[in-house]
Amino acid sequence: MFKNIMSLDEAIHSHALPAIETFPCPFKATSSGSGIIRIVFPEFTCVCPRTGYPDFAGITVCYLPGNVCVELKSWKLYLNSFRMIGAFHEAVTSFLFETLEKLLAPRWLVVVGDFFPRGNVDTTVIFESNGTRPGGADLLIGHLPPRCREFSG
Repeated sequence: MFKNIMSLDEAIHSHALPAIETFPCPFKATSSGSGIIRIVFPEFTCVCPRTGYPDFAGITVCYLPGNVCVELKSWKLYLNSFRMIGAFHEAVTSFLFETLEKLLAPRWLVVVGDFFPRGNVDTTVIFESNGTRPGGADLLIGHLPPRCREFSG
């Protein structure tokens, strides 16, 4: 690992990541599955564990809350703490999904890591909870077009 860069495993085991706060969900669950919350964090950064170069991504979270919701300032500080953590795209997106799933116990959750191209490779990683998507979820998730140029023949 490079100087001043901590691996994701080291960050987890040394408790280097700040706490994510929650608050009671202000509305009751409905049978229609409405009340989906979308949080977009367009300036996520972590570090490639192989090269030490920064990776940039948009992190999108959509969830149908159970009893609690994520407090946004703590979520922002949590995501900002990844700036000097070395993690592969797939690993960091999976970790964010698992962390929110454990913390929030939502009725439904999707986490999207939409990483900017490097070396003309565009990576998008999506983790979604099991079960049926609630009504309106597709409107919030939308289509994720590639960030790099596509060539047509």
